[in-house]
Amino acid sequence: MYCKKYLIVKQPINLINGYLNLVYVENRGAAFGIFRDKKIILIGFTSIVVLGLIYYLFKNKGKDRFIDFCLVLVISGAIGNLIDRIYLNYVVDFIHFYIKNIFDWPVFNFADIYVSIGAVLLSIKLIFFDKQR
Repeated sequence: MYCKKYLIVKQPINLINGYLNLVYVENRGAAFGIFRDKKIILIGFTSIVVLGLIYYLFKNKGKDRFIDFCLVLVISGAIGNLIDRIYLNYVVDFIHFYIKNIFDWPVFNFADIYVSIGAVLLSIKLIFFDKQR
């Protein structure tokens, strides 16, 4: 909570000048702000996906540890954002990556990183390394 109080009151914390800073943002939507203020839809969808992925993990326990790892990353990130959305009515984002005046990525958090890395690794595995194809 200290970080939240500090970032709300103060200016963004510059970590790497021109590239990375910490800033407090209340995201009331999903990725890139879609479904803004649709809390019930977002909670419902996320809950269904998380429960489905957990079910899949238990039904296929130990078949492919890499896929298990990817799904655990996705589930962890989804639950992290779900907790924020349920208790705060928004997701707290705070990592701002940009390249001076050339590129500006939307502010995100660690839960978003987990979901993204898990999804990308899973996609690479299924597209390029799935031996059952």
